[in-house]
Amino acid sequence: MLEIRWHSRAGQGAVTGAKGLASVVAETGKQVQAFAFYGSAKRGASMTAYNRIDDEVILNHEKYMEPDFVFILDPGLTYTDDITANGTDKTKYIITTHLSKEEVIAKVPKLQGIEDRVFVLDCFQISRETIGKAIPNTPMLGAFMKVSGMFELEYFKEAMKGVLKKLPQNLIDANMIAIQRAYDEVH
Repeated sequence: MLEIRWHSRAGQGAVTGAKGLASVVAETGKQVQAFAFYGSAKRGASMTAYNRIDDEVILNHEKYMEPDFVFILDPGLTYTDDITANGTDKTKYIITTHLSKEEVIAKVPKLQGIEDRVFVLDCFQISRETIGKAIPNTPMLGAFMKVSGMFELEYFKEAMKGVLKKLPQNLIDANMIAIQRAYDEVH
């Protein structure tokens, strides 16, 4: 089973991103979950969202997991949340930040020694420049496609167009550009 934990602030699109990923995965016939845990349900409050993906029926509905991937959508949460909680020696971290990977690792001692599993990009900048709003969820999914190799990028973008079909065409196009940029810029 593949498990993903999203660290975000309410209003940054983590729940929508988790559900969008779940929709794309479900089309392949796999079993999938997408759910969230909110502390304070106020916009800007710290929250987590989760995905589970498996070939078998998923009977576990707990929020506890040993994530394969951890997505940090808000740079500040890198320092305030325990982003490495329940991580394994295979967990990969994709962090939204304007800092270099070396700078982030220097500031977060728990990431030291696992540099090869830490990936950074500025999802806020990408989303502001492409979508016009600081909603980092689709750039994060683009980065995830690069880091995980779960789907070929073009397949994923086509599937995401279906997920976003209720949006105006210009926003769908902007999200595709954001996904592509994140895929290209994550390192």
